[in-house]
Amino acid sequence: MISQNTLLIIALAPLLASIVAGLFGRTIGRVGAHTVTILGVATSCALSGQVLWQLLHGAPAFNANVYTFFEIGKYSAHIGFLIDNLTAMMMVVVSFVSLLVHIYTIGYMADDDGYQRFFSYISLFTFSMLMLVMSNNFLQLFFGWEAVGLVSYLLIGFWFTRPTAIFANLKAFLVNRVGDFGFLLGIAGVLAWCGSLDYAQVFAKAPTLSHLSVEIFTGHAWSVPTVICICLFVGAMGKSAQVPLHVWLPDSMEGPTPISALIHAATMVTAGIFMVARMSPLFEQSQTALDFVLFIGATTAFFTGLIGIVQNDIKRVVAYSTLSQLGYMTVALGASAYSVAIFHLMTHAFFKALLFLGAGSVIIALHHEQDMRKMGGLRKYMPITWITMWIGTLALVGMPFFAGFYSKDSIIEAAKAVAEHGGWVQHYAYWAVLLGVFVTSFYSFRLLYMTFHGEERFRHAHDDHGHDHDAHDDHGHDGEVEPHESPLVVTIPLILLAIPSVVIGYLTVAPMLFGHFFDHAIVVNTAMHPAMSAMAEEFHGATAMALHGLAQPPFWLAVAGFLLATYIYLLHPTLATKLKKTFVLPARILENKYGFDTLWIDGFAGVGLKIGKLFWRGGDAGIIDGVLVDGTSHFIGRAAAVLRRLQSGYLYHYAFAMILGLIALLGALLRWPV
Repeated sequence: MISQNTLLIIALAPLLASIVAGLFGRTIGRVGAHTVTILGVATSCALSGQVLWQLLHGAPAFNANVYTFFEIGKYSAHIGFLIDNLTAMMMVVVSFVSLLVHIYTIGYMADDDGYQRFFSYISLFTFSMLMLVMSNNFLQLFFGWEAVGLVSYLLIGFWFTRPTAIFANLKAFLVNRVGDFGFLLGIAGVLAWCGSLDYAQVFAKAPTLSHLSVEIFTGHAWSVPTVICICLFVGAMGKSAQVPLHVWLPDSMEGPTPISALIHAATMVTAGIFMVARMSPLFEQSQTALDFVLFIGATTAFFTGLIGIVQNDIKRVVAYSTLSQLGYMTVALGASAYSVAIFHLMTHAFFKALLFLGAGSVIIALHHEQDMRKMGGLRKYMPITWITMWIGTLALVGMPFFAGFYSKDSIIEAAKAVAEHGGWVQHYAYWAVLLGVFVTSFYSFRLLYMTFHGEERFRHAHDDHGHDHDAHDDHGHDGEVEPHESPLVVTIPLILLAIPSVVIGYLTVAPMLFGHFFDHAIVVNTAMHPAMSAMAEEFHGATAMALHGLAQPPFWLAVAGFLLATYIYLLHPTLATKLKKTFVLPARILENKYGFDTLWIDGFAGVGLKIGKLFWRGGDAGIIDGVLVDGTSHFIGRAAAVLRRLQSGYLYHYAFAMILGLIALLGALLRWPV
């Protein structure tokens, strides 16, 4: 049996550690701050592993409330836990990746003045994500949802003296508010039509919702599940950075690299994927909502991946890779292959955290230089980082037998299965994820070649502020940056992440996709959505799947991307500049990110600002201040000035005024006799 006390410790240990590091950081010092937070997250990780072990060995799922938040009439809200295989797997992934990020941070943030504050933030972030995935009701889900958004705001803008960091965290916060507004509407719809915020009660009533409709616009009836699911998915679009609410994620690279790995590998951006999978009983009631999810995911998977081709910032290339892979997960959700989406979420967490932390290792070695055009030839200086980055890349591009192959290839197969009996949306999704393999392979190997191979371009590199680094102690040549391998607190997490990036897919593909791992956590209407059933019939083991993949289009598209990147960036590096001049228009479109930043900043935000200024100048300053407030005082002052002249103090003036008044009174009496 799963103990409630164990679950409370898992959730609260990172919170308590965060409070200690945040409030008493100066007292306990740097060592105390990272010790207490690492112990807190390690405790959560160990106990999460224990919970998953118990579930895999026959323990029943845990679903109970631990605290009543409010009761108003027939409505009530609670703090509670729903622990099944889906939740337990997420708990292990979140806490394990977070633990490695905590350890890595000791090396990465060693010279930063906000050392204790950073550890407090990332521990608080872990608590928020655990509360999100462990919840058994929509209220607690929303709390965790908003908490990870708040802490991500603090972390992205951690270096608050940088204007770019402040702009990035404000951008992330505001774009997520757009998505969260839709999410809140979806929760309101759940409460209105189901009468409860508890998962179990809502999912039990889900089949009855398909017979209900609502007129959002007069004369146009919408299915209630469609309305609820689309609103909920709008929240996922913001949190999981789907087009067009994706613009915040690349800019969030302004935060320190450890938080880039934590937010964008295993936690915040995967919250939307987890939420949709958890809500599978609702989404299965609306094909329209699933088609919408499928279209958005396909668009994100292919078109955001293309932007990664023209990026030169090493972290931004990995960030656009994250966008693309989140699109792949969303495609799986839209194909009702929820287990495949969660499977890719898990494998992606390991190899994407590896790539982010590997990029951070390079940044450390080059004194915070992030431009790949100023790198090259680093493999002989940083062998561990080089090898682990290659492993992460092979997993990302879907090389057979690596973790990413099993999950990514399964998504493509699921998209193919729904395309065989679907409409244009399903066909569009299949071709988007298929061609996305080539794009992913090309920009991934481009990153490796520009960073670790070819000519050494890091001599006389500059830091963020444009000052030459004095690397005399490292090499003996003043002004030159001599890179070297990162310390063990950086390389050990890389090695520990590289291991599951190779083996985790091979070991878990059978039980998670074609076994009974998600039987009671995910609901699929197999009659309406047979993709998983069709894939199960063709599955004959992990080894057979990998060998079969060697003859499939995704593998050869990945090879084509590898060969093209090799030819351009390794064999003929000057060719890249010539191609950019030849294809200047496509390159400019990609560098401008299809104009989405302009649309949001100058469009929606700019128009909103102009409307606000109009109301301020015309309404507040013009009418309220100018007329009602200042206008009233001006009128009284002018009236008083006129009346003041009548008070001359001369008796004959007053006698004259009395005579005029008497004449007016007599005239009135003669005209209107009493």
